[in-house]
Amino acid sequence: MTVRLMVVDDHRLHAEALASALKLRGHRVLAAAAPAAGAAELVVSRAPEVCLWGTASPAEPGAFDPVARIRRERPRTAVVVLGPVPSPRGIAAAFAAGASGYIRHDERIEGVERGMVRARAGEAAVAPQLLRVAFAELLNPRAEPDDEGVRLLRMLTRREAEVLVRVAEGEDTRAIAVGMGIAPSTARTHVQRVLMKLGVGSRLEAAALAARTGLLDRVAGGHGGADRGADRGADGRAGPG
Repeated sequence: MTVRLMVVDDHRLHAEALASALKLRGHRVLAAAAPAAGAAELVVSRAPEVCLWGTASPAEPGAFDPVARIRRERPRTAVVVLGPVPSPRGIAAAFAAGASGYIRHDERIEGVERGMVRARAGEAAVAPQLLRVAFAELLNPRAEPDDEGVRLLRMLTRREAEVLVRVAEGEDTRAIAVGMGIAPSTARTHVQRVLMKLGVGSRLEAAALAARTGLLDRVAGGHGGADRGADRGADGRAGPG
């Protein structure tokens, strides 16, 4: 049964290799592209029956924003995500964005093909073993899960964690400087470093990311709360920035 599709992957060579394999199996491949090349716009304009969307980082913020756009503008296009064995959050994020399926990127071509056909028919295309892994992690969580909030927190120094809290509370550079007893130029540098480490372009995005990942709760719970005193001198004033 021929499927009219497009293949998108973080690595263009992977997309082209998969597209070639599917062509050999009789499917009509409209295009193979990488996300950086405006793939979402291309999918919307070509309107395939199925889009295979490959990603190496399903848990990254915004990983499935293009999927949501495709489903919003082309609701008849079924999107099947190809990715690594994800955390339950990764699978949930894919389906929350409107994906019709999630398949391991190392799945055999026959498995990918079955997923495409099921997605086009309006069925959920998820391998049973992936669901078992996801549910096993939900039922037996690790004592110290390596979730996104933990990963982001490890990037920040104690001072930067405090700056993030102040940014999330709406303080501007001057207020941060006064509150921390540092020069405005130093406060500005701290803010810029926080934005860079979090991979965001504005204070609003930083605050939203921190709230969404539970980062602020973790900071208040120890890294940026109880440890703040480590950066202060004996007279209670903040040390050098």
